[in-house]
Amino acid sequence: MADWLDIAPWALTAGSLILLSVQAILNRRRIQQLENRFRERLETVGRELHATSSGSMGVGQRVIACERSLHELRAAVDEMRQNDPLRISYDEASRLVDLGADIDDLMNTCGISRPEAELVSALRRRQVA
Repeated sequence: MADWLDIAPWALTAGSLILLSVQAILNRRRIQQLENRFRERLETVGRELHATSSGSMGVGQRVIACERSLHELRAAVDEMRQNDPLRISYDEASRLVDLGADIDDLMNTCGISRPEAELVSALRRRQVA
């Protein structure tokens, strides 16, 4: 029994060291598993981010192209409006209505039909009123 009491502290120390070693090995395995999962997840997120940014760049380029087209179309429409002989006639007719011209004067001066002259006259008078 005395031998057992002399060996007991050493046996407990050795057992504790063995348990600590086993626990350290198990912890290391868990850490490696977590590192592998995190690495895989990081790679997945990286691929998704790359795909998203590539898609965003493509959309951005298309938006820029659409803006260019829109700008060109606006310029073309503005040019068409400025060069439209009917618009000039209607602008002139509107100005003449403001000066007191009647429907016959509008038809003769601006070269527009009677219904057009009546419409311009009615619209202009309505705007003034």
